[in-house]
Amino acid sequence: MSMFTTMMLFEKYGPRMSVEQIGAALGLASGTLHARLAQGKLDLPTYVDEKLRCADTRLVAEYLDRLRDQARQAIATA
Repeated sequence: MSMFTTMMLFEKYGPRMSVEQIGAALGLASGTLHARLAQGKLDLPTYVDEKLRCADTRLVAEYLDRLRDQARQAIATA
């Protein structure tokens, strides 16, 4: 996991991120993100805290790092 990604997200959003904040970080509308989570199309664990769906910021950073690594591999094999 990249400490840079984690620190950047922590500085901007704090220790947990709402679906709207996760969507902003991923470049997705919150409705799209909600749908992908409900369909199991997003490998990002979330939880509900008083009706607010959230994710641990460290897990969002790991997810972004995995996406970056997948992109690098795709370029290397192309």
